[in-house]
Amino acid sequence: MKKWIKRILTITLLLIILTSGSILFINYRITKLASNYIVTPEEVSECQAALVLGALVYRNGYVSPILADRLDVGIDLYRNRAVNKLLLSGDHGQKSYDEVNAMKKYVISKNIDTEDIFLDHAGFNTYQSIYRAKSVFQAEKVIIVTQKYHLYRAVYIARKLGIDAYGVSSDKHYYPKILVYEFRESLARCKDFFLVNFLKPKPKYLGEQIDLTGDGRVTFD
Repeated sequence: MKKWIKRILTITLLLIILTSGSILFINYRITKLASNYIVTPEEVSECQAALVLGALVYRNGYVSPILADRLDVGIDLYRNRAVNKLLLSGDHGQKSYDEVNAMKKYVISKNIDTEDIFLDHAGFNTYQSIYRAKSVFQAEKVIIVTQKYHLYRAVYIARKLGIDAYGVSSDKHYYPKILVYEFRESLARCKDFFLVNFLKPKPKYLGEQIDLTGDGRVTFD
């Protein structure tokens, strides 16, 4: 085998090892830190709000099972007075796709007081949802609600951004694509590790501050 071929193979192998090692290390760092703040609903002390992170909404406007589970856990926390408000954060960047109002409709159908529901229409991804919770909604102490595979990253980001954040898992069912979600999440953790520790970009939209202790209906428009 020619020397240049051996050299290319060696460099490729080293890059694969280095990349794999970096992914494993970052995932370990994130899950280790976040694990200290993931609690059961019974362990939750009173927080300003449950930050429910958005997920797939169908074309007919109904929330997907994975999102319904998140909302149900948030509703339970509210009813049990572990939180005072619900902050529903998702993607409403296009008229044709609206996670946030679908989440609102679902929560209202469960007889939650509308003044206690806050909407974040510009939570386009996990990092932006949490950044905006801190910057726009002035969140200081929150419970983040999502599935556990996603919860580690969300809690890690929140803690790095200075929020006294805890996480409650919404794994109420088995999700057929869970292995795909977990693989994608391992890569997303790496992306957000660099965002929150080094780049620290501002979200696409910020806007005026909104008081989480006030009336959530100001966010409905």
